[in-house]
Amino acid sequence: MALAIHRPRVLRGPALDEPLVAPVLGTDRLLLRPYRAGDAVDWLAIEADDGVRSGLGWPERTERQALDHFRARMRHTVLSQAGDFLALAVELDDHVIGDVSLHLRTLAVETRSVEIGWLQRSDRCGQGYATEAAEAALDLAFGRLGAVIVTAVVDRTNERSARLAGRLGFRLAGGTASHTTWLLARAEHPEPIAGFSGRIGDRRRFPQ
Repeated sequence: MALAIHRPRVLRGPALDEPLVAPVLGTDRLLLRPYRAGDAVDWLAIEADDGVRSGLGWPERTERQALDHFRARMRHTVLSQAGDFLALAVELDDHVIGDVSLHLRTLAVETRSVEIGWLQRSDRCGQGYATEAAEAALDLAFGRLGAVIVTAVVDRTNERSARLAGRLGFRLAGGTASHTTWLLARAEHPEPIAGFSGRIGDRRRFPQ
């Protein structure tokens, strides 16, 4: 089996002047934070969710494979260079019900672009949690990260995610036979409320 080759960051090209390290974000009902080892049980429930797997095109994994996937996701805590990926667990009542992610695509200040992703347990859908978490992630992308454009790539069979993209203000920009691509520009996104800093204790109300 071929081994993955990871180039040192110094060989991967330009980097942000101020890397974004995974913050802890508070909303009215949710806590967005880096994953912790203790989240493994909640993650196994997410991996076992047929709705999550089908919506994201994930394969059915063994417990060992699911835990390997979890540990890999847990390591993604910094955005500094093009290609970097950041995942924040979405916590409700002391349990992880999903996550939001930001994938830094391009760095140039004038055209900086980020791809957003989200996932949520099926039994927590329909209560506005995904909207609430994604809005906080968008504030992070357009605010502290300085994105000009945020994209979302959605499986064509995932109607729930497509509706969420529309609620968040994304416009359908194109796609392929299997996926649709959605686009949101900074000018189309509401300004974060005054004082929103991405620290625990910040609170804002999001549309349901």
